[in-house]
Amino acid sequence: MSKQIPPATPEINRLRAAAALIPIIESGLAESKFSVERAALMASFCEWAIEKVPDDPEVVKMAETVGNGLERIRIALAPVA
Repeated sequence: MSKQIPPATPEINRLRAAAALIPIIESGLAESKFSVERAALMASFCEWAIEKVPDDPEVVKMAETVGNGLERIRIALAPVA
């Protein structure tokens, strides 16, 4: 049986965009293509996208994936002391 794709809602579309943005931010930082400020601004969009997640288990799973990516980005953005 094939998986049902959740219907497009603004919340799900933001979450999908955030999920696609995580690897872009990570590679941009790794290759020094993005400034720290720009990467932080892009990450703030991802944070906003996971604030209100519908109760659908698939959507919750996607939000967790975005949250895990944000943790990796926060570590990369943390100032080296």
